[in-house]
Amino acid sequence: MSHPNGYSATQITLHWLTALGVIVAFFTHDAMLETVKTVRDAGGDPIPTVHTIAGFLVFVLVLVRLWLRRRRGAPAPQGTALEKKAVELGHGLLYLLLVAVPLMGAISWFGGVENLGGIHGLAGKGLMIVALGHAAMAIWHQYGKKDGTLTRMMRPDK
Repeated sequence: MSHPNGYSATQITLHWLTALGVIVAFFTHDAMLETVKTVRDAGGDPIPTVHTIAGFLVFVLVLVRLWLRRRRGAPAPQGTALEKKAVELGHGLLYLLLVAVPLMGAISWFGGVENLGGIHGLAGKGLMIVALGHAAMAIWHQYGKKDGTLTRMMRPDK
């Protein structure tokens, strides 16, 4: 994979749309639980909600991001060998959860696999923790280490 100096405008836009989708899905989870109960009690079919739409959009955006990352590349991790390994593992876990959480939610909701719903909810909390850790590290790099890491996700590479 190539290592450009920064991210493209498309990569940056997809990153922030994904973040927004994760936030919306996280904060509409409780409303989703109420919808599940109401639909189940009425014997109806699953219907899309803000939570399911946000989750679907996150899933699609992440697939596009992974394809684009493979095609265009991403900046190489900076720092010591340990820091580089931490970046690789952190991003790997983040991408894994960004794919797995919406997929589990869709299987649970639309596939009727109710037991997966609890795992989906727990994994969603894990995703939020990892995403917040990701954001905290980006802020620490930008303002603590002053290495411009966050700037790369704000301004496209030329």
